[in-house]
Amino acid sequence: MVAFRFLLRGMMLLGLSMPALAVVGPSAPAPEFAPHAVMVLKRSAGRAGFCSAAVIARDVVLTAAHCVAGLADTRAHYRDGSDAPTLIEVAAIAVHPEFHANAIKTRERSIDLALVRLTKPLPARFDPVTLAASTQTEGETLTLAGFGVTQPDAPATSGVLRRAALSVRAPTSRILMWATGAEGRAGACTGDSGAPVFDADNRLAAIVAWASNGASGGCGALTQGAWVAPQRDWIARTLSGWGAR
Repeated sequence: MVAFRFLLRGMMLLGLSMPALAVVGPSAPAPEFAPHAVMVLKRSAGRAGFCSAAVIARDVVLTAAHCVAGLADTRAHYRDGSDAPTLIEVAAIAVHPEFHANAIKTRERSIDLALVRLTKPLPARFDPVTLAASTQTEGETLTLAGFGVTQPDAPATSGVLRRAALSVRAPTSRILMWATGAEGRAGACTGDSGAPVFDADNRLAAIVAWASNGASGGCGALTQGAWVAPQRDWIARTLSGWGAR
């Protein structure tokens, strides 16, 4: 646990990050989504990083698969009532069977999702999300809520839950979400991998996997993720097997 507290402090101060995707562009604090989101920390050889995650059960969060490592190298993080950082160890991780870590290079379809079971429940102020029953169509409005940076390469701007309005764009897919900022250039960035994306009824519609700033790379122009509705059976089976609270 001492090592992870050092990791958390180092990430915030030095900007160490894994290839992940904070909300850039027009955005605002998102206290209404605070009961539904936490951070996930990951460490690996010579690298460390953080992501966002959606609360699925009091002791389970849903994030991007590339945001997790082994049990000893993954933690959930939130701030308690006194704003002190709190870490929770991980009891189990279930990576979606159709996740391919090298999907960009191999041009394979990949479902970038992982369920993380915690060793103890989150505090009572956290409330599991309601899962969307269907995917959204082109032009529909979504809300991204993540802990990432508000400016690329500015790690000090991360760690605060913020929201941004997005809208679904083509190409439409039953598996993957593509979305762009509905208020100018807004979208996911470093720290927003695994972030929940909500539909108009505040149901969990998608989980962020990747972001781009167009031809120059970076983030803010395009946000991609995995739709949750087609994965409800996988989520339910995993939770049932874990006996999640």
